[in-house]
Amino acid sequence: MSHLQNLLLDTLLGTKHVDSAALITLQEPSLCVASPGFSVMPSDVRTLVDGFAKNPLKTRREGLYFKEKDYKCVRADDYSLYAKSENTGVVVVKTRLYLLVATYTEGMYPSVCVEATEKLGEYLRRKGN
Repeated sequence: MSHLQNLLLDTLLGTKHVDSAALITLQEPSLCVASPGFSVMPSDVRTLVDGFAKNPLKTRREGLYFKEKDYKCVRADDYSLYAKSENTGVVVVKTRLYLLVATYTEGMYPSVCVEATEKLGEYLRRKGN
């Protein structure tokens, strides 16, 4: 297991309020590492990258289609994108090199997922990643 995958498992899944997590490289958008069982299709990678490339207000208005589900966008700015659908959600944080993606499901606290993902994103930005 790579250092980055261990980071995802320890800092995000370890909270018990993140269901799955992944890092997507931005230079040539593709999946870098993911938690076991979390597959992010190339179309989903493109959706997330486009969510930041477009005007954040447009992403916020239109929402997000991720992993074959429509999500209502509740936050979209230059560094963070939060979206929810019923009792599930996705949190995406942008760093210099990566998009950090975390999901939560029913019974998990979205606020804990957001906080853990934002903290890891800040850590990666401080490291220059």
